[in-house]
Amino acid sequence: MLNLISFASDSERYKFEYIYEKYKRLLRARAYDILKDYPLAEDAVSEAYLRAYKHLHKIGDPDSPQTASFLVTIVKNLAINMYHREKRSTPVDITEYDKPDEFNLEESVTSKDDTAMAMELVGRLREEYRAVFLLKYAHELSHKEIAATLGITENNVTVRLHRAKTKLLEWAKEVAI
Repeated sequence: MLNLISFASDSERYKFEYIYEKYKRLLRARAYDILKDYPLAEDAVSEAYLRAYKHLHKIGDPDSPQTASFLVTIVKNLAINMYHREKRSTPVDITEYDKPDEFNLEESVTSKDDTAMAMELVGRLREEYRAVFLLKYAHELSHKEIAATLGITENNVTVRLHRAKTKLLEWAKEVAI
């Protein structure tokens, strides 16, 4: 796959190769957990890396939890979309994957109580809303970039983002009372 991508510089190539080697097993395992099919999982991982390459300039520290979260979010959504497209006969409970990722934004940003509460609330969001919310605000992607990354329409990004913010506001009001 690396031979199919043209890099602007050697540092970009090294960064991408490092990210590829560091996270390929994690992404493959995450995709396989959803798809239960190795070739499909490999396809999901390859597609995830192609999408990550398009946003390589936005990835700062390859070892950061944000990078891991970004890649896991991409592969998870691709795998779920592939699962639905394939309409496999083996049932898989997709809600099992509606858990917060190992990435903890709170630890990487600050330790303030308000941030802890905000991250707890974000963690309670359904995965489809949480993914869009984190890609928008943690990774600072545009609606167009989020749509391309997750394989959904820009309108769908807007709707999911609105629903996430509405739910977070509702929960925040409950906590403040």
